[in-house]
Amino acid sequence: QVQLVESGGGLVQAGGSLRLSCAASGTIFSINAMAWYRQAPGKQRELVAAITSGGSTNYADSVKGRFTISRDNAKNTVNLQMNSLKPEDTAVYYCNARAPAGLCYWGQGTQVTVSS
Repeated sequence: QVQLVESGGGLVQAGGSLRLSCAASGTIFSINAMAWYRQAPGKQRELVAAITSGGSTNYADSVKGRFTISRDNAKNTVNLQMNSLKPEDTAVYYCNARAPAGLCYWGQGTQVTVSS
């Protein structure tokens, strides 16, 4: 089992920045990739950014150039630096971890609200 705890959400004005962190505990040696997803009201959960254990990253087109995902394997954390935030970035952001055999873990989510 893997437990994920997010932190760093909040309210920010458009153009501002926030940094989300996700701390992993449990059988963390089993984790391959980690990612951030988000879900806005009335919309499906969508991938924001992902990073593999080797450090390869990919981003949703809507956040490329504004968001940066990073991973600290020594501290078992994954971070999401969000710059130039827009009102459309408002959502609940979820940390995700994937392990072999199709195992998938989710954090409880953290609210990000961007005011115009």
